[in-house]
Amino acid sequence: MTLPAERTVDLLVIGGGVNGAGVARDAAGRGLSVLLCEKGDLAEGTSSRSGKYIHGGLRYLEYYEFRLVREALIEREVLLAAAPHIVWPLRLILPHSSEQRPRWLIRLGLFLYDHLGGRKRLPGSRAVDLRSAPEGAPLRKSFRNAFEYADCWVDDSRLVILNAVDAARLGAEVATRTACVSARREGSLWRVTLQDQVAGTTRSVMARALVNTAGPWVETVLGNVAGVNARRRVRLVKGSHIILKRWWRGEHGYVLQNADRRLIFVNPYLDDLALVGTTDVPFEGRAEDVAIEEAEVNYLLDVLNRYFEVSLTPDDVLTDYSGVRPLFDDDEKKGASAVTRDYELELDGGEDRAPILSAFGGKITTYRKLSEAALERLRPFFPRMTGTWTASTPLPGGDIVDADFESWLSDFRTRNSWLPEGLARHYARSFGTDAERLIQGAQCLEDLGRCFGGYLYECEVRWLIEQEWARTGEDVLVRRTKHGLFLSEAQRTALSDWMDMKLAA
Repeated sequence: MTLPAERTVDLLVIGGGVNGAGVARDAAGRGLSVLLCEKGDLAEGTSSRSGKYIHGGLRYLEYYEFRLVREALIEREVLLAAAPHIVWPLRLILPHSSEQRPRWLIRLGLFLYDHLGGRKRLPGSRAVDLRSAPEGAPLRKSFRNAFEYADCWVDDSRLVILNAVDAARLGAEVATRTACVSARREGSLWRVTLQDQVAGTTRSVMARALVNTAGPWVETVLGNVAGVNARRRVRLVKGSHIILKRWWRGEHGYVLQNADRRLIFVNPYLDDLALVGTTDVPFEGRAEDVAIEEAEVNYLLDVLNRYFEVSLTPDDVLTDYSGVRPLFDDDEKKGASAVTRDYELELDGGEDRAPILSAFGGKITTYRKLSEAALERLRPFFPRMTGTWTASTPLPGGDIVDADFESWLSDFRTRNSWLPEGLARHYARSFGTDAERLIQGAQCLEDLGRCFGGYLYECEVRWLIEQEWARTGEDVLVRRTKHGLFLSEAQRTALSDWMDMKLAA
C-alpha cells in the first residue's frame, strides 16, 4: 500500500518475518500507528523455512536453559488456543538408543518438559514398548524401547501472514516488496527512505521509533541503514529439511538421536509426505543464497537409515528447503547446536535521540513474547500505549469455540456439504473461521471459479491477493499455501500468468 509523502508513524517495523509481524500486530492493537516494511514477501526468509514446530525445545534442557523452555512451553498453550486452525498437537516417538543419552536422563528431561510450562491441553509423556506398539513397526528391531511425548505442529508461514493480517485490520500499513534503504535521525524522529522493489520508486516517511526485526540482516540494517554500531552479534546457522514420501502409518512423528547428539525430527507432512530435519551448519555468505548441500542430504538420510527398516537414497528426496537462523551469539566458542535459541533486545537512543530497537535471535515459538518485550522496552517513548493483549486474543480465523478445531470443521462441512472433504479441510486449516468469508455466496465448485489444479481455485487466489498481499505465483504456492507441491510446472506457470494479468489490470 502506498503511503502519503512525509507521513509520520509511531512505529516503523523493518522485516516481515514472524517477529516483525508479531510486533506490528501487538503495537497496532495498543493504539500505535504502525508501518511494517518487508523488502521481499512476508515470511520469505527464515520464518517459512523452519521445522514447523511450536515446542519448548526438549534438548535445550541439556544446556540448562530452563527459563527459555518454560516460556516456550507456556507459549505452546497460548498459541494452541489462539490459532487452532494452524497449530495442532503432534505425538512424537523418541526411540531409545543405548549409544546416546541414558534412559534415566531422557525420563528426567521429559518429566521436566511435562511440568515446567503448566501443561493443560497436551497429554503427558509415557514409555512405549516398540516390540508391541504399532509405532515400532517401521523401526529396526534393535530398537525396543521408546518414549512418547507431545508438541505442536504449526504452519509457520501462515502464522506470519495471519499476524500481518491482524495488524492491518487494526490499522497498520503493511508494505511488502518495500526495502528500508536509509534511516537517519532528525532529533526525536527518524527520517526513513523506503524503496519499492518492483517500481524502483522511493518515498520518505517519518517515524518516532524503529524496530529492527530483520533476522539474518539485523546487523546490516543497524550498520548500513541506520548508521548504528551493534553491541550484540548474531551467528548465522543453516538448517535444511528434506521432504519424502511417507513410509509409516499414522499421524505421529519420530525424534531420532544422532551420534553427534542432535535430535532429528521426522514428521508427517500434508497427506502422505514426510518432513525431515534439521541440520545445523555454520553459514557464511548472503542469506538470500542459502541452499541445501549434498552432505546435508546424506547426513539426514544416514540418520533415517540407521533407525528405520527402509533404505532411503537421495533419489527418494522429492524436494528440500534451507533457512538461515540468526541466533544470538552468546558465546563464540559454542558449536552451532549449542548456541542459545533465546532472544536479546538492543535499544539505541533515548531522551532527544529517536530510538531503534533491534531483535537478536529468537525462535518461532516465542515470537509473541518477543513482541511484548519489545513494546515494553519502548513504553517510555509511548506512555499512552495500552497494555498487553495478545495472549488472550485469537489470530484471524482462530475464534473457534474451546479451540476445538475438529468440532468446528464438522459444522463447517455440514453447512457446506457441496465442498469435497479434502477441499473443506484445506480451507478450514488455512483460514479457520475466515473460510466462511472466502467461499461466501458459493453453492457449488463452479462458483469457486477457475481451478488451477488440485485444490487451488480462483476464489482462494483472489483472497490471497486482496487480503494477504500475494503478488506472485510463489507467494501463493509456497508461502500462503503448499499447493506448489502438488501442481505441475504447466499449472504453476498458468497461475503465474493469470496473476500477472489480474494485477496489471
